[in-house]
Amino acid sequence: MKRHSPFSHALPNLPRRQFVQGLAAGGVLLGMSGWTGSVWAQGSGATKAGGNELRGTEFNLEIAEMPVNFTGKPGMATAINGSVPAPTLRWREGDTVTIRVTNKLRETSSIHWHGIILPYQMDGVPGVSFAGIPPGETFTYRFKVEQSGTYWYHSHSGMQELTGMYGAIIVEPAGGETIKADRDHVVLLSDWTDEDPMRVFSRLKVQSSYYNYNQPTAMEFFRDASRDGIKSAMDKRKMWNSMRMSPNDLADLSAATMTFLMNGTTPSGNWNGLFRPGERVRLRFINGSSNSFFDVRIPGLKLKVVQVDGVNVEPVSVDEFRFGSGETYDVLVEPREDAYTVFAQSMDRTGYARGTLAVKAGLQAPVPALDMFEQLTMTDMMGAMGMGAMAGMDHGGMKGMGSMGGMDHGGMKGMSGMQGMPGMTEANPLAVPSTRARHARTEYGPSTDARVDMARTNLDDPGVGLRKNGRRVLTLADLHTIGGPLDPRGAEREVELHLTGNMERYTWSFDGLEFGQSTPVHFNYGERVRVILHNDTMMTHPMHMHGMWSELETAEGKFQARRHTIPVQPAQRISFLVTADALGRWAWHCHLLFHMDAGMFREVVVS
Repeated sequence: MKRHSPFSHALPNLPRRQFVQGLAAGGVLLGMSGWTGSVWAQGSGATKAGGNELRGTEFNLEIAEMPVNFTGKPGMATAINGSVPAPTLRWREGDTVTIRVTNKLRETSSIHWHGIILPYQMDGVPGVSFAGIPPGETFTYRFKVEQSGTYWYHSHSGMQELTGMYGAIIVEPAGGETIKADRDHVVLLSDWTDEDPMRVFSRLKVQSSYYNYNQPTAMEFFRDASRDGIKSAMDKRKMWNSMRMSPNDLADLSAATMTFLMNGTTPSGNWNGLFRPGERVRLRFINGSSNSFFDVRIPGLKLKVVQVDGVNVEPVSVDEFRFGSGETYDVLVEPREDAYTVFAQSMDRTGYARGTLAVKAGLQAPVPALDMFEQLTMTDMMGAMGMGAMAGMDHGGMKGMGSMGGMDHGGMKGMSGMQGMPGMTEANPLAVPSTRARHARTEYGPSTDARVDMARTNLDDPGVGLRKNGRRVLTLADLHTIGGPLDPRGAEREVELHLTGNMERYTWSFDGLEFGQSTPVHFNYGERVRVILHNDTMMTHPMHMHGMWSELETAEGKFQARRHTIPVQPAQRISFLVTADALGRWAWHCHLLFHMDAGMFREVVVS
């Protein structure tokens, strides 16, 4: 598909601090009077609900280019109704909504309703569920809203999501809200680059570490030598060099090109969410970024997590949580002071988004310093094998095959990653998720630089950079969906897919096959399937299956939480159950935009 880009300039030569914070008044440029006033009341059933928000059953949305300036360098955004982020849409569970979307761009566009269960023809993925919305045309989405909670919407065409095309969805429960709060704020996190996104992508293809300033240094070597001895430090550096990998590859994109936004506002712009002392405030955190994981905390306040991916969970109080692109977390806070900083630092610790909860507009609270960057460990790279497995390995022999384990792969080359897998118990072989890796023969190719044979299955790891940081950090093991699974049946069969990549080539894939080379994954209508995702890469991937709920389970096969986007950490093996109750063609992909665009995308067909 041809991608038109409104950008033509190179990486801006801005001071480092300005990269992190942006402009105090960064955002939409003035002079857009055509999008003020009655624009929010378009549609016979939609009314302005306060701020940049629409509620009702009928909506008119228009996609168009719009000038913006976040960093001091003017650019063009892809906006909906003249707004970045797009207007928040408020729906009601049980209603049928009609959304007329007009495309004023010079390229095809689309809107995907992320996490919303609907007919596949309304899902909004060009080439999978519909043809897209051509320039100058209008497409009408119409579907019944069968759920409640916090969700979001975004473009599924080209790089439009990165250039501003995303917005929040709030669905009110038909029976009334069970989560009681005195005040409610959407906190939509995103990232912005002044570069042409396709130029960013091209640079990553040429040199995947182009934007990674956290490269191993001489100081790190001397630190390791001082702590562990010269030989150990040299062996560690030799090991990573032999694998052609870096323990510092946490993120592809950093604040070298990204400005991190909170509700479309730069850190210097300081988004404000107002409250009165003593109120219980609900914060609906949405990660609408293209390529960023955020670690979120509010110094001085406990975060009571009450909903994840739009689904209520048993409340759990934490100091901090990490979430990736596509995920949503609702928390309750009870502020007592005048101002608190809402702090969301990037996982690679190069930048942050921030705003302020305050009793009046304009107040600020101290902004924390970025945490120290932490390297990936051998557990992140090797899973259960850890450092011990590396001691006797011939690193020189790894250069050609990129294997990260010591097993005999030769006998496994003919096995398909899509076949049924035996479980651990004889009485019911599918009662417990399988743990033995089965690498498809397609993994043994140029698109894969590593394979993990003994992946870890634990859900209680907060991830690199959050371990033992002195704060109570949320993990997947803390999440328990209220009411249990939607379907009480166990798995009828297992489908295992491996998340694969080659950092040097900047390719991302399932089972070593980029989209276009792969065939669809087939589910039989009505069946209960266990899906196993086995991460053979060094990066965390937020995996999003369209159209159906993914019911995360423990390593013992016990139900954990209902999700629409599941983060899979490096060298981790995660399983979830899917009820194939949605006929049609669906997308399944990593929600890091460049990973998806580089090939970590698969089609699911339910028939």
